[in-house]
Amino acid sequence: MIESSSSFRGRRSPRSRVALPRILLAAAVCAALAAPSHVRAQVVQGGRIRTDVNLVSLWVSVQDASGRPLTGLSRDAFSVFDEGTRQQVAVFEAETQQPLDMALMIDTSLSETHELQFESGAAMRFIRHVVRPQDTLAIYSFSENVDRLTPFTSNISQLDAGLKRMAAGAGTSLYDAIYLASGELSRKAPGRRRVIVLVTDTGETTSHSTFEDARHAALAAETLLYTIVVRPEHSDALRDLAGEHAVATITDTTGGAMFVADDYHQLGNLFEAIDLELRTQYLIAFYPQPPPPKHAIRHLEVRITAPPADGPLRIHNRKLYMTEGAAQ
Repeated sequence: MIESSSSFRGRRSPRSRVALPRILLAAAVCAALAAPSHVRAQVVQGGRIRTDVNLVSLWVSVQDASGRPLTGLSRDAFSVFDEGTRQQVAVFEAETQQPLDMALMIDTSLSETHELQFESGAAMRFIRHVVRPQDTLAIYSFSENVDRLTPFTSNISQLDAGLKRMAAGAGTSLYDAIYLASGELSRKAPGRRRVIVLVTDTGETTSHSTFEDARHAALAAETLLYTIVVRPEHSDALRDLAGEHAVATITDTTGGAMFVADDYHQLGNLFEAIDLELRTQYLIAFYPQPPPPKHAIRHLEVRITAPPADGPLRIHNRKLYMTEGAAQ
């Protein structure tokens, strides 16, 4: 069993020994991700939870040209396409109240003490706003290792204590962090939103997992990834552009959003933007027609009909989903 403050260490070389908790978690992740992803539970109008086979659900955020959430849209405003074929919307919920299971993951690699204080303070304000009694959140820190500092809980005092245990590290196991959190979220009860909020400089250095491992795990777990890239260096020569592109790709695939902080003082505003997006999401679900084959990864597209004339809309939704067997 994985306890809070457990550490999952990546393998740096063929001779390195992997800590036992990491082995156990990796096995659990593989088992969870191998579960059929075509069986989905969905909250429908009236708060009832219904489990359906082949019901594909997605959470959609719509913003105007200035980035403000566009609320109050009706079911008829949305068109959903599976591999280019328009689908009939079976479930629609505006400003969904589905509970959240969230992993808050903070990159502590080479962090200074004052930077950790800013991260911790901004994260705590975010937690107080976003976590409701029906939600759960777990805090992770990652550098060369990925450490879960709390279990999944809605206990604010426990989460505050977890943030205070963050400590600076050396390397950055970014892909391991996404992979491990996705695996733990994939074991959460259906009918709940699964979210990763990642705060990082994107400087991947020490993961055992690859980019594709992390992307596949997030996709299989149907997790929304929200990334805050802390980028105090404005020169391209000093930035990890490849890392930024990789994280942006995973984030976009899951239907989340990516934000950039030029310094740690901006973290509070960006956490507020994520909180607002989670509070204003639309829930949409459909039965794919024609039925898709097994072991397939399918492309999704959401369009808004008759968009406002004051500029293009920004639409966040996951771009892919897996049919039965594709997660194995």
